[in-house]
Amino acid sequence: MDKMLAKIGMRTKRAEISTRLESSRMEMSAVTGWLSKVRYKIFGREADKGLLFKIFIYLILIDAAYIYLKPVLHMVTSMVKDAPDLLDPSVNWIPRVIYFGNLQDAWEWLQYPKAFGLSMLLSTSVALLQTFSCAIAGYAFARLKVPFKPILFFFLLITFIVPLQLTILPNLVFARVLGVLDTVVPIIVPALFGLGLKGALFIIIYRQFFSTQPKELEEAARIDGANVFKVFFRVMMPLAKPAILVVFLFSFVWTWNDFYLPSMYLANTDTPPLSLGISRIASMIREQAEISGPSIFTEPISMATTFLMILPPIVLYVFAQRWFIEGVERTGIVE
Repeated sequence: MDKMLAKIGMRTKRAEISTRLESSRMEMSAVTGWLSKVRYKIFGREADKGLLFKIFIYLILIDAAYIYLKPVLHMVTSMVKDAPDLLDPSVNWIPRVIYFGNLQDAWEWLQYPKAFGLSMLLSTSVALLQTFSCAIAGYAFARLKVPFKPILFFFLLITFIVPLQLTILPNLVFARVLGVLDTVVPIIVPALFGLGLKGALFIIIYRQFFSTQPKELEEAARIDGANVFKVFFRVMMPLAKPAILVVFLFSFVWTWNDFYLPSMYLANTDTPPLSLGISRIASMIREQAEISGPSIFTEPISMATTFLMILPPIVLYVFAQRWFIEGVERTGIVE
């Protein structure tokens, strides 16, 4: 009996020991699983899936956004300050009173409705013409068998490399001979032929896009009896919507912000475009400062004119940003 009881006791102890070992193993596996989850949550199963990587990315994005948004916020807050807020050093970002007098003065000095209409006419006309004409030239460079095409493309690259300032003098003389100086004709007409501001770059964008399209599309259209014009307008242009959008937006914004060409061709006009009007207002402010001394409203009025200048492109980008980003991605452009 004693031996049997001893054997039963030994078996019971072994069972207890095994149960304890099993429970400790389960606890260790639970702790290990929890640690694995925490590790995967922090570091991620891949390099770009972890919490640390996301925090790092968000820090970079916030810093970049702050760098670009700080001047805009400073501009907006400065242009709505009145005289007491401008003289009070404790008022930095948030004014006590919202004052629109500076914005009204800038509106009147710029002759904003007329200047806005002229800038919109120039930017829209040039953007539409360059979007169409550069598409034709880009398709020709990408798909058509044109005599001396490498030499012509070399000349295109030359026009892209050579600064505009080197060719402006003969263009001014030619515009004066034709009697179109101080009009919008010398700015709009070159866009009809794929020239104008950044025209060579837009041709290169179209050439890059059309070069990536499969040739089977053109071959199938030609088998169906389509000539080169039908292939271009009915097959290639509908596929080129991303490139069309990118070229149109780039052309519109660059023409809107351009100061050099209006200062050459529209220097003597009574109502200049906004880009030239801002320069004239800055000159007026400097002249007044030399005569009567500096004014506390110099900076707010300058900020107000700049705000009225950049407002239309910002509104355009707000509505077109999704399609613009998709177009940049599909055309492979890094700006």
